[in-house]
Amino acid sequence: MASRQEDYRLARVSRLCLALPEAVRAATSHGDHSTFRVRKKVFAYFLDNHHGDGIVSVCVKSEMGQNIDRVRAKPDLYYLPAYIGPRGWFGMRLDRGSIDWREVENIIELSYRLVAPKSVRAKLRP
Repeated sequence: MASRQEDYRLARVSRLCLALPEAVRAATSHGDHSTFRVRKKVFAYFLDNHHGDGIVSVCVKSEMGQNIDRVRAKPDLYYLPAYIGPRGWFGMRLDRGSIDWREVENIIELSYRLVAPKSVRAKLRP
């Protein structure tokens, strides 16, 4: 039986996340998402049709309220994911046309900076 090739969007999100100090990836047993952590704290999720919603996205933490601002400004690009949206998280859709990978990198790093301990954040470029 041939192994299924990893989705190119997950591969790219993984490279961006794992380039950050002490970042690790864990996949679920049912394969609909991957979790990225720093010192056991989640800073990003890659979701693929999670709970049958048909969306492929990267979900990240933001300052409280910024998630809602993003969704209001660009509802075709950003959304509030179930369960975590009310806690300051937002999703960036990766299933609608071309992907702005610089924006993906930016939101991942912002989320990482909110979650990572100060000693680990100090390893990042300013």
